[in-house]
Formats: sequence, C-alpha cells, structure tokens
Amino acid sequence: MIQAFGLTSIPRKGLAAAAVDDVSFDARAGRVTALLGAPGAGKTTLLRLMLELEQGRGITRFRGRPLHRIAHPSREVGVLLGDVPGHPARTVRGHLRMLCAAAGVPVRRADEVLEVVGLVGLREERLGTLSHGMDRRLGLACALLCDPHTLVLDEPTARLAARESGWLHATLRAHVTQGGTVLFSTSDAKEAARTADRVVTLDGGRLVADQDAVDFARTRLRPRVAVRSPHAARLAALLTKEARAARRSVEVVREQGNRLSVYGSTCADVGDTAFRHGILVHQLAHETGDMGLGTHLPQETPTASAAREPEFGSGPEPAPGPPGKSPSAALLTGAVTPGGDTDSTPTEVLPAASPAVAHTPAARTSTLSPIPARNPALAPNTAPAPTLVSGSALPPPISVRSAPGPLRPLRYELRRTCGTGTGFLVVAVALAVSVVTAVIAARIGHTPQPRLLAAWPRELPLPAAALGAGLVGALAFGDEFRHPALAADRGTVPRRLGLLTAKLVVASAVALAVAVLAVGCDAAALYLFYGRELAGVPADWLPMGASWAGFVAGCACAGVLAAGLFRSTTAGLAAVVAVPVLVVPLLERGLSGPEMRTAAGFPARLREVLLLQWPFGGDRYVVAAARVVAQPVATALTLSLATLAAAYVCTTLRGRLR
Repeated sequence: MIQAFGLTSIPRKGLAAAAVDDVSFDARAGRVTALLGAPGAGKTTLLRLMLELEQGRGITRFRGRPLHRIAHPSREVGVLLGDVPGHPARTVRGHLRMLCAAAGVPVRRADEVLEVVGLVGLREERLGTLSHGMDRRLGLACALLCDPHTLVLDEPTARLAARESGWLHATLRAHVTQGGTVLFSTSDAKEAARTADRVVTLDGGRLVADQDAVDFARTRLRPRVAVRSPHAARLAALLTKEARAARRSVEVVREQGNRLSVYGSTCADVGDTAFRHGILVHQLAHETGDMGLGTHLPQETPTASAAREPEFGSGPEPAPGPPGKSPSAALLTGAVTPGGDTDSTPTEVLPAASPAVAHTPAARTSTLSPIPARNPALAPNTAPAPTLVSGSALPPPISVRSAPGPLRPLRYELRRTCGTGTGFLVVAVALAVSVVTAVIAARIGHTPQPRLLAAWPRELPLPAAALGAGLVGALAFGDEFRHPALAADRGTVPRRLGLLTAKLVVASAVALAVAVLAVGCDAAALYLFYGRELAGVPADWLPMGASWAGFVAGCACAGVLAAGLFRSTTAGLAAVVAVPVLVVPLLERGLSGPEMRTAAGFPARLREVLLLQWPFGGDRYVVAAARVVAQPVATALTLSLATLAAAYVCTTLRGRLR
C-alpha cells in the first residue's frame, strides 16, 4: 500500500508556483491505481517526490515505511521511469544478471523474468539495439527482478502499440492479483478508466479527483448534462425512449437522489423534453470532465454499435460489478431500433474491458498475452507472438536474503566490468601504445633501461600503462553515472563505502595486470628489435617492480575516487594526469627550500631505533619501501589519493546525515 501525505515540490527558479502542490492520496494493495493528468500536470514530479528523487515537502509511506527507512528499496518498490538505464553495449541477460548481483538475488532470477516478459530470444541482444517496445519489456523485467510488492511506473504505455499495451496491463493485473500494489501514470483518460481500479486526477499540480474507475467514467470522463428533478425516473425513461426513436446516441445514468447524468445530449434537448411532458426541472447544466488540455476524451457521435443499458422504468437496474471491474454498460453508448436491434455503424466509444484483460480472477489466470509459457519446451527462440497462457503471469516469489553478503558489491562490480568491451579495449590500446613508445624511446636513446621497460621516457608525464589504468578506474564510476544501471530505483548512483571498496579492488587488480603485461610486452618488443641488452632484468628489480605496480594501481584508484566524487569520467582522468603535471612540481618546489631538512642516514637510524634485528634482513625491505614512498611522484600520488578519499568519505557521510 502507498500512502502519500502533502507532497509539495520546491518551485524552480523563475517559477512562482510549484509543479506539485499539497497532493495526498492512497494506492491500496490488490488494486491498480492510475495517476491521470495532461502533459505538464505534475505526474512525473509527483512520482519522483514519492521515490525521494526530488527534494520537497511531504512524505510517502510504502507499507507503513518511508523509502529511506527501507534497507533494500528495490525489494520493496519496482520502478520504471523512462527508458532502461544501462550501457548500450551490454547484453539483455548480462544487464539483468548484473542487477541480480547488486540486489543480492539468485542469478537464475534473470532467466525467469526474461521468460516472463518474452525476451528469451533476445537475451544476447545489446541494449542499444532494442526497440521501444522491447525496452519497455526489459524495464518491467528490471522492476520485477527482486519480486517487489509495489510497482511504480511513469507512462509505461507511451508510444506503445495496442498489443504491447494490452500485454503490459495484463502483467500489471497479474501482479495485483497476487496481492501487490500498482501505481502508473498516464495522460489517456480512456486507458485509465479501462485498466485501473482507481483513478487519481491531477491538474496543474493539484489533486482534483480521487475516484473509483466506475465513478470516474460516469462523472469525469465525458461531457454530460446534469439534471435534477423530482421526477427523475420518468424523465430518464422519456429521454431514453426519444433517443431510441430518433436513433441518437444518448445515455442516461441515474445518480444518487433525484439527479440524472445525460451523455450525448444538450441542455436544450433535455429542456424541450421536460417542457413537452410537464416535468419540473430544478437544475439543468452542462458539465465537462476537467482533465486539462491535451487529454484525449471519447467523442460522441450520432450512431453507435454497442448495446445501451436498459431503459429506466422498463426493468431492474444492472447490478454494479465487482470492485476494479471496468464498467461496460455505463461506458457504452448506442442507438437501438424500435425492434430492439442495434445499429451496426461503428463509432469511437470507450470500449468495455475485453476478456483478455478482464479484472476477474478467472480471467487473470488465463489471459491472452504474449507472455511465454512457464514450460521450457514451449519457450520460443524469438520474441513470442500472443498466445494463451495458463497459470500466473509472474515468476514465482524468491527467497530474499535478510542481510547483504560482504562480497555482493564485489560480484556486482566484476559483472559490470566484464559486461562490456570498453575496459578490454582500453587495456589493449594502452599496451599497444606502451610497446610503440618503448621501441621509439630505445631508438632515440638517452632513456635508462628500467624506464624503457615501463615505456616512460622523461619527456612524458605518464606512461601509457598508467594512463590506461587511470582511465579504467575513471570508467568504473564514470560509466555508472552516465548509464546508471545500479540506480534504476534511486535516480542516482549511491555513494556507499562498500561499493567504493569493490570498485577500488577491481580497478587495482586490473591495474596490476596492466602493469605486468606492459613490462612483459615492452621487454619482448625490445628483445625482438634490439636484442638481449635492453631487455635484461635490472639488479634491483624488486623495489623497482613494487614501485611500478604501486604507481599504476595508485593511478587507477585516483581515477575511481575522482570520478566518484565529481561524477565524471573526464574528471577522473584529469585527476590522474594532474599528479605529475601539477602536484609533483608543487611538491618539489615546497621541499627544495634551504630550510627543509633531508632524510640522509635514515637506514642507519632505523637500525639504531629497533632493539631487535629484523629476521631474514627485513630492514632492507623497509628501507626499500621508504625509498619508494619518498619519490616525488609517489608522494604526490599518495597525497592526491588521501585528499580524494577524504572528500569522498565526507560527501558520503553528508548524504547519510541528510
């Protein structure tokens, strides 16, 4: 159940009024609620306020708890806002499996929801190649992935064909049949009356109606003539009789008390009928549905093909349908010949709910929709055509773990990194540039042999391997903000320390692999072109190797931290390049003054301070590590990493305090 209380958005700069002003309503479990309004009425802003994606006043409770108090929001609320956020080069199945790792649900769940939404044959397709209809199916699969109780969808049927819209609404109906809650926005009044159980109407950011679908269809969907008379039953019978005789599309609905609502007529016609038969009329006025501009209302025409409800006074009134059932007789207009036959001329009227999407439980268990059968033998290899399905349209519930595992962010990051070829391409280009640089530098000369192995001439601020590792690290968060697959239900990538740790671990592992491969490729190229002299192993290879590996891994971590802090891949790469270009010169200038003391004699003082001798000559390794850290580039990189990490942690804590 959804309970919204006093939702009010903050007016944007230059606008006097807020997009949403003091809206309160309920969306109950087991029912489909439509949020209806013309474009610009504030539907999207209201949904974003409910999901805490925009700042404003008011509160929304999902089964009694606000969203920020729910430990795992994606397991409580499934969201579809716009197109599916994800890297266009990622496959459909890979995208869902990545979300499974992020949410902590079994990986098999991805195949289950793919079968439900009819994308089994497209599981290896890239997100960038999907049509709009297939993208909507994938978005619904993402929303259903964690078996949420509540579904919130913004214009889910926009630009969809009628068949796709029917399939989507049938799936939503199956969800509420199992006890869930569905809230979707639409600008089509006919769609809201046909598919929803309750309609919440917005106009200009304000709530103007909150009604059942039956009441909405009768009172707000179509223009009507409101009549109040002490002889309402007699007048209704006369109006119906004259409409049949004249073969006009007129519908008369008896409201509470002595009120009538006449559809398809005018005040003049109703007044003439009342005057000719001497019927007293207390009220006679035109009323139109105040749905706002741009709402598509059904138009009345002189003829109709559907049967009308029986004439008042000629028989018992039809019993109201069950809650949530779209009104059939109340929404149909028609003209009946004196003999009782209906005219066959077609007209644009609001259709009754078809058996394919009827709101009765029996129709939900056997519905005409393109959802594939649960039997694997019936699963097609391509996008399925409409077929009759038996059983529930949704996958079985899953067992959700109560607490996240410590390796869950790491599994997500591994799937995210390996799901696209961008990282592999960056590594391949970095290795190729490193080999070319090493060969050219050896040809020119004046470059020491250790620097040749790293392809780092003195003229270059950074070697190609370090730049590649930094770009891989920057993409770890930069791609996340550009294609926020992890933030499908929150609107932005969360700054969590667990997620940061996973990204740092994966980026460092990739950087170490790049460092080793770069040295190996450079040594092989130098041996091939110039012989064994330039490809030999240096005498002090251990400290130099540790320094090289730490430097490359530090560049990757700097890229991750900067991209996560500034939410940009460019900012992450700029932070990596800024270390040798800006930080190192500033550090050297600050440490080169006459007042600065040197660290000469550090190894001897280290041995004097330690009372016991290091086993296996461990003091040599400590001295080597100190020399590595004392290098200007290493010191500058350490300072940069410390600054970026502190800024990231402060930003994370500030967000949690808010």
